[in-house]
Amino acid sequence: MKSDRNTSQTLLQQVRQHQREVLRTLGPAGVITLLGFVIAFFFIEPAPPRTLVIATGPKDGVYYETGVAYARFLESKGIKIVVRETAGSIENFRLLNEDNDIDLAIVQAGAKPDSIPSDNLEALASLYLEPIWIFHRTDLKPNRLSDFSGKVISAGQAESGTHALIKLLFKANGITSDGSAGAVTLVNEDTSTGIERLRSGEIDALAAVVSPESELVAGLLSDPSLKAFSFQRQEAYARRFSFLEAITLEKGVVDLGEDIPREPVKLVGPYANLVANQQFHDALIPPLLEAATNQHYGGGLLSNAGDLPSLNGSEFPISEIARDYLTHGPSLFQRHMNFWVASLIDRVKIMLIPLVALLFPLVKLAPPVYRWRMRSRIYNWYTILQDVEKDLRDGKINDLSHHLEQLSGMEQELAELEVPLSYMQELYNLQLHIDLVRRRLNAEST
Repeated sequence: MKSDRNTSQTLLQQVRQHQREVLRTLGPAGVITLLGFVIAFFFIEPAPPRTLVIATGPKDGVYYETGVAYARFLESKGIKIVVRETAGSIENFRLLNEDNDIDLAIVQAGAKPDSIPSDNLEALASLYLEPIWIFHRTDLKPNRLSDFSGKVISAGQAESGTHALIKLLFKANGITSDGSAGAVTLVNEDTSTGIERLRSGEIDALAAVVSPESELVAGLLSDPSLKAFSFQRQEAYARRFSFLEAITLEKGVVDLGEDIPREPVKLVGPYANLVANQQFHDALIPPLLEAATNQHYGGGLLSNAGDLPSLNGSEFPISEIARDYLTHGPSLFQRHMNFWVASLIDRVKIMLIPLVALLFPLVKLAPPVYRWRMRSRIYNWYTILQDVEKDLRDGKINDLSHHLEQLSGMEQELAELEVPLSYMQELYNLQLHIDLVRRRLNAEST
């Protein structure tokens, strides 16, 4: 029993000695790898902010309603969105370029003024189509936009996308709004005021960019004193302006019971785009697009389920992160993990490159270093044996007792030396060689 216990203790000591040697060999590799990991950490993108500010539009508008829906959805993921009320798309573009507190905005395609640079902007998605409506009194019989020459039209707020778009379309038809002869007069006012003035006969027409599903459109289409202008050359407009789509609202699609509209209406419309500035954190794009998908995926009167959000109808370069998400969907980490955990993993992935680059050659180098360390502990003794044998060959053995004491000391130290079992052969060979040199010394002394 005592012999078995001693054997077990000896084996345990050998295992522990082997572990210490492995740690001594791989330790420098681990330190170098850790150092590379720490250096790489300073080059990864910082953690995404937990609060975003989105510029939308007036509180009674669809843009503001959309922003609120996104905020509710993202709150469950630990992301807070502050919905900023604005006058409309033009103000949103200005805020994206000038206000560092604004991270992204919902804007109407085609509404960006030429004075606002677009270099700092990138598109994340097109959210939904918004037709431009021109409702006019029934006593007017316009066939083309040029037939509104000299008329007074309510065109929304001065910084709204409606005002910018209607002005652009009139300009494309050679109609100015500068007050000259034959020019159209565009009145800056909110939509509700414009409707009242149109019904009272104070103005000739009202322009509005709004969904056909809104109560406003249903009310105007059902008003017998008003008529919706039909863009007979809708395809030409869509070809001329890449951000416009040709839209036909079929008879009765708004209200089948009341048969509204009572005839097909040909329209053109831009997409509502989700746009961010270049400072927007890439890690927030997937959850933001998830919110957009949750809100708009079901489709409506102008789109089929699954068509939106999309990459269509954007004036600006599309974010590669957004393109990948809308094409392939969320990543594996984003699909099955908490947003903040997935974000950390995605950011740390860049650190795997230097980690692998350092770790692979170091690990590959570890076995020969380990072998060298083990054998050097044994082979260093051969230097002494070599000196003794050289003295024997040269006949310089004057103090045999000194050399014999050296050999005895070597044997005593070797008896205390611990090496792994795989290197015991070298240890035993050294002991045989020591015994061989001792016999030669004893032979020399006789």
